[in-house]
Amino acid sequence: MARILVVDDDEKLRLLYQERLEEEGYEVILAADGGEALRRAQEDKPDVVVLDIAMPVMDGIDALIRILEHDNKLPVILNTAYGSYKENFMTWAARAYVVKSGDLSELLERIREALEVPRPGEAPG
Repeated sequence: MARILVVDDDEKLRLLYQERLEEEGYEVILAADGGEALRRAQEDKPDVVVLDIAMPVMDGIDALIRILEHDNKLPVILNTAYGSYKENFMTWAARAYVVKSGDLSELLERIREALEVPRPGEAPG
């Protein structure tokens, strides 16, 4: 079972994503900000990170860079309400960029795609 780390400062969204991802058969780990995301990424070893950008404590762009410094093969999907961040070259390090929507189908598709690519040292799915 793939482990997905969902990072968002909006508790209702975290719980919505958790419910939907668990329905899809994923194990879900939750974090409320970038600092907690770093800790959870290192301790819980997720297969994919779904990361909001606009958050208190540490924003998603800083968290993205620090997560990838620790594990540059970990797929990170930026999931934000703001399409304008896509112009920030720092976001280009992410595996995918998804603008938040009430329809989670694009996010689910990007998660599936990220899981299809084996990480170094792993056998293909």
